[in-house]
Amino acid sequence: MVKILAFAGSARKNSFNQQLVTIAASGAKAAGAEVTILDMADFDMPLYNADNEASEGMPEKARAFKQLLIEHDGFLIASPEYNSAFSPLLKNVLDWASRAEAAGEPPLVAYKGKFAAIMATSPGAIGGLRGLVFLRMLLANIGVTVLPNQRAVPFALQAFNTDGTLIVEADQCAVLALGAELANTLARLKA
Repeated sequence: MVKILAFAGSARKNSFNQQLVTIAASGAKAAGAEVTILDMADFDMPLYNADNEASEGMPEKARAFKQLLIEHDGFLIASPEYNSAFSPLLKNVLDWASRAEAAGEPPLVAYKGKFAAIMATSPGAIGGLRGLVFLRMLLANIGVTVLPNQRAVPFALQAFNTDGTLIVEADQCAVLALGAELANTLARLKA
């Protein structure tokens, strides 16, 4: 069975991007994938610093996050947009998980050969689209194949129903389809 890890680049309570990635996870589950949804608030880790890594090693939460990446075939990732880029939290967790922990560990073991679908929502009119450009580039550079389709949902403050679904049916369907597309792509590759 295909295993997908779903997470948002936000640790905020009631994060819109957490709600968005949860919708995509539902689409992946409906397509037959086993999905693990993470809340990054449960993976608090310090800013990456090579000196601290050398003296203290990889933090426990970073190691746990990296292990989850390794154990899954693909990723559903939603990120808020911070000044035209993806969130600093997302950059930090991806950086920590990129680090080798032992001699002989293959480079970027948590990422190489993995597939991802990306999405964003933000209060602005373009829904975090600018941040997805940089997220796509980073993921590709570390060995993740990012599906061509993505979704940016604008006006996040007014985009969600109280049950966490999207008010605009076309957006809801597109995000569900994004999750299903990742699940179906991974299933075809495993067949």
